[in-house]
Parts: sequence; C-alpha cells; structure tokens
Amino acid sequence: MAEERDVFLRARGRTLSAFRQDDECQWKAPFYFIQGADPQFGLMKAWAIGDCDNGGDEWEEEIKLTEQAVQAINQLNPKPKFFVLCGDLIHGMPGIKAVFSGHYHRNAGGFYKDLEMVVSSAIGCQLGEDTHGLRVVIVTAEKIVHRYCSLNDLSSQGIEKELMDLIKQN
Repeated sequence: MAEERDVFLRARGRTLSAFRQDDECQWKAPFYFIQGADPQFGLMKAWAIGDCDNGGDEWEEEIKLTEQAVQAINQLNPKPKFFVLCGDLIHGMPGIKAVFSGHYHRNAGGFYKDLEMVVSSAIGCQLGEDTHGLRVVIVTAEKIVHRYCSLNDLSSQGIEKELMDLIKQN
C-alpha cells in the first residue's frame, strides 16, 4: 500500500520525480506510452436504453472495463513510460450548465443556448491583459458562479465574501 501511495506522491515542487530532467533531456532510446480514452462511466446503460439524457446512473460495466484496462497495462513488459487518459471520464450529458477550459492564455467565453463556455487564463504566461491567476467555481443546487482571481488577490484576500456566502448556504 505504501508503494502504491508513493506513485501519487512523485509530483512535488512543480516536478514529477518519475521524469528527472538529467535523465530525460537527451534522446536515449525508443519508448512507448499508453493512451486511453473515454471510460465515460454511465454511458453504456444510457446508450443501451436509448436515453442518453437520463440513463447514466449505473457504472458497473465501465468500472469493470476500466479495471481490466489497468490490469492489462500493469502486466505489460516492458512497462510503458507513462499512461495518459483523455476524453470523458463520466457520462455527463444531463445537467451540464458550463464547460471550463484553459490553454488560450487569456480569459474568454460565451454562451450557446443555456451552455456557458468558460476559458480561464493561465497561471503562467499571459497572452492577453489578464493577470496570473486561478478561477474559483462555486456550484450550488441552483447555479454555477465563477470568478477569475489574480494569484496576488487570492493569496492575500482569499475567496471573496460573495462567493463564500454561496458556499455557506448549505
């Protein structure tokens, strides 16, 4: 168990110890990695019953398949350099009100019907006028409220009172 937990403790101080710069900065030899996609827990039942808006409440089959994938990867020899999982982790078609993303290095967004697209600026390099920051997202039963906060403001002032009041409304 301690060994398993150690795998998740490798990233510290913006460094993943599994990939040391001294070891990885020069090409050494071919390697391989594994890419998986879309375990999308809940979609199999929803698809099977023909109700993708409401049927994603059973995950057993997807969990079994995901466990099978992990077991297959763990049995490979030689081991892959790394594993990356892309796509949808859960079947979230019903009830989506907002999609959050980044990579644009500036704040942006808009609406399509009732779906809000929120693009958060970067912690690092800014390509627009925004400050280095993070987006605080509050989810209540009725709504999703979000604010982009500069790292300086978040560090010195914390989450603003209006947002904290929403959290306390339990």
